[in-house]
Amino acid sequence: MKHIHFDVETDGFYGAYWECKEGSDCAIITMLGDDPEDYMARSAVKWLLKTGVNVLTMSPAKKDYGHHNYPLERIEKAIARLKAFGNKKVGIAGASTTGTLALTAASFFPEITLTIAMTPSDFVWQGFMQGKKDGCKEWPIEGESLFSYEGKPLPYMPFCLKHPGYWHMIEEESKRTGNMIASKKLFDDSEKAHPITEDEFIKIEKIRGKLLAIAAKDDALWNAAKYVKRMEKRLSEKEHFCNAECVVYEHGTHFVFPQGMMKTMLPVGSGLFVKLAFSEAKKHPKKCLKTRIDIDSKIKKTIFEWRNA
Repeated sequence: MKHIHFDVETDGFYGAYWECKEGSDCAIITMLGDDPEDYMARSAVKWLLKTGVNVLTMSPAKKDYGHHNYPLERIEKAIARLKAFGNKKVGIAGASTTGTLALTAASFFPEITLTIAMTPSDFVWQGFMQGKKDGCKEWPIEGESLFSYEGKPLPYMPFCLKHPGYWHMIEEESKRTGNMIASKKLFDDSEKAHPITEDEFIKIEKIRGKLLAIAAKDDALWNAAKYVKRMEKRLSEKEHFCNAECVVYEHGTHFVFPQGMMKTMLPVGSGLFVKLAFSEAKKHPKKCLKTRIDIDSKIKKTIFEWRNA
C-alpha cells in the first residue's frame, strides 16, 4: 500500500496517510498500533479503506510506547493536512488509551465530525511510559498527563501508586486473574483515592457530529462499561452537539475490535489469541465473537452513514 509518511520535526505530527483507491473526500485519523506503519496499523488501514475513506494513522512518536503529555496540537495539524489533501470530512478512531485520546481530541476540535472510541475512559489520567525500568514494563510519570495543549498538561486523575508499585500491582492482578494484563484494580483504587474532578472529565458534550463509544463489562484493564455509561448520563444532563451512541456489551473483553479487522490482523487464530490474552474470552468465546461481529457491522454502518450524509 502506497502512503505518505509524516514526522514531528518536519510536519508537526508522526503519522502516515493512506489514500482510498476509489477516491474519497472523507478521512479518518486512526491510532491503532504502536507505530503508524506497523502491522497492526496497516491491518486497520486495510479494513478501513474498504469502507471508502482515506486513513491517517498516528502514534505518539517513533519507538515511544507510552502516552505522556501528548500534544493535542499534533491532531490539530493532522486535521489541517487532511483538509489540504481535499478531505471535506474528518473523523477519528481509537481504542484503549487512544480511545480516550479520540474523545479528548474531538472535544477540542469541532472539525472532527465522527468519533469512534473503543474501550475509552471518560476522563484524562496520569501519563505513563512503557519499556524497561527496574524490571517494570510500564510506569507512571510524575507531573505529566496523558495529553497536553498549548504547552500545559491537561488536568488528570493521578494513579494511587508510584513506580515500581504501579507495575507490581498490575503484575499481581494479571497473575491472579489469568489475564495477559489486568489493571482494573489500579484504576478503581485510584478513582477511590482521588475522585475525578470536573476539570479531569472529558467534555464530550462539545463533540460534533456522530459519536460511537463501545465497551464490554468484562474488560480487565479498566471499567470501560462504567465509563461509557457515565458518558451517556453526562450527555443526558448537558446540552450537547453530537448524535451519541453508547454501546456496552456483556462480553468482549478489552479487545472490542471489529471482527473483520481482527481477521485482517490475524487471518488464522484471532479467536485463539483473544482467549489466550483474557480469561473471560476463554469462558465465553462464542459470546465475545458475537460481540466483535456486531461491532464490525455497527462501525461499518456508522462510517457509511457519516460518509454519505
